[in-house]
Amino acid sequence: MSFVRTAVTVVGGSATARTGRLLAAALIAPTLLAGGLMAAATPAAAAPAAAGQAAAGEQPTWQGGAIATLEGLETHGEAVVREDGEELTTGAGLFEMAVDGGGTLQTYGTDVDSATQDQARYGETDWDQTSLHDNRHAGKILWILRHSYPQVNDLQALAKSAGAGRLSPETAAAGTQVAIWRYSDADGGVEIEAVDPAAEKLADHLQRKARTMAEPRASLSLDPAGVAERPEGRLGPVTVRTGDPSAALSPASRSALRDVRVVGPGGRPATSVRDGGRLYLDVPPKHRAGTAALTVQAAAKVPVGRAFAGVGGHAGSQTQILAGSSRSTVSATADVSWDEHGAVPAVGAEKDCAESGVTFTVTNSGDRTFGFRVAGEGHEVAAKRSEKVTVPVGEDQAYRIPVSAPGVKKAFTGVLDCVTRSEAARPDMSGITTQSQPATVGGSDAGSTSGQDGGDLAETGASNTPVILGIAVGLVVVGAVAVLAVRRRRPDDGGQPRDGV
Repeated sequence: MSFVRTAVTVVGGSATARTGRLLAAALIAPTLLAGGLMAAATPAAAAPAAAGQAAAGEQPTWQGGAIATLEGLETHGEAVVREDGEELTTGAGLFEMAVDGGGTLQTYGTDVDSATQDQARYGETDWDQTSLHDNRHAGKILWILRHSYPQVNDLQALAKSAGAGRLSPETAAAGTQVAIWRYSDADGGVEIEAVDPAAEKLADHLQRKARTMAEPRASLSLDPAGVAERPEGRLGPVTVRTGDPSAALSPASRSALRDVRVVGPGGRPATSVRDGGRLYLDVPPKHRAGTAALTVQAAAKVPVGRAFAGVGGHAGSQTQILAGSSRSTVSATADVSWDEHGAVPAVGAEKDCAESGVTFTVTNSGDRTFGFRVAGEGHEVAAKRSEKVTVPVGEDQAYRIPVSAPGVKKAFTGVLDCVTRSEAARPDMSGITTQSQPATVGGSDAGSTSGQDGGDLAETGASNTPVILGIAVGLVVVGAVAVLAVRRRRPDDGGQPRDGV
């Protein structure tokens, strides 16, 4: 059995707090989240917070799942990449990541032209938040992952099926990576070949045999990731989605309002939850307005085939796809706000690769119209209604999108990475790719956050269909400047073979 802990951190308020105060949830969400994790008293307390290492006034979004640090290309061979008349040799194989709170991941890259950053931070996310969003071969990449190294650890059997003679962990990893790149960059006019003959035969075999498979769901998610309601009974429900059939819950040991509880459908304090289980926030009538962050943590294996995108300043680092996972710490958070009068808004922001931009979903559960500005343009959401606003963003462009409402200014930042670099403009392959200051989309009404006082806005993160930190991943992620060392270089000879996780 895996163990899940829930935490709830609450900010109270009086009946006089209205729309301006409700907007502050977007500003204080990182604080609420950190507080909730501390209350849970688990080693994973730093996981979601680390995903959004934001400057003051910059808002991360995170869907939930695993947050990890890239430790390097650990088990690898070499591949030759031919593109635009150039021929380059690159390391090809398994990366290893260390999960916040405990656990190890093994991943392959999905964009041969993109760089990876040393010690880059990554968050679990959906395919539609990455360059796999419209890749008709994405399901075949999943087939390769499930039918090759390290999921198939019998290298003798793998070599026999591929007619590859003999495979080592390094050549098996190289052949698998080459096969993945051939599908992830299939529309980019790139030719990729493994240097080792056995690895090349394995790559050919995997490419030929691959069949389409369905995208795996998130390791842990909450649906919805944001709740904004009138305080009429319990707030929710928030549905827990996890790969394990059941999990234990532990209520928060501390909260700003100790009498606000996480309960199940029957109103009793939640002590355990199954996949598909529902959680509610039980708020006493005396707390007529407030905000809360409900955090769920679990120890689970992240499903093979889940995508990992760079977060924060590492948002442009090469997208990874999971090949193997130990039991790891995963987290998800739902933000909750309530008020008995006025507008009660919840705002979710996610990268929208299909629309080449960032889409904001604004829901108003109150009894008054909610007015706000996104990228300099004014919008209104009537009571009991929901609206979507999409802001176009250039591919690979670091962006900063200001969002404001009365009394509050905020900005969402990230890098839109929806197309492999081989399909977009050809990169400078001389060694270094640099992005300068992020473009501000739609004006500068977010400004500085020195005037953040007042206002709560439930920040929902990305859709939990699952996107995050959606977050979300489904994810607008924090990031402004990405300085990337191009991965195409001859790997060090000191790499040691590793067993699959």
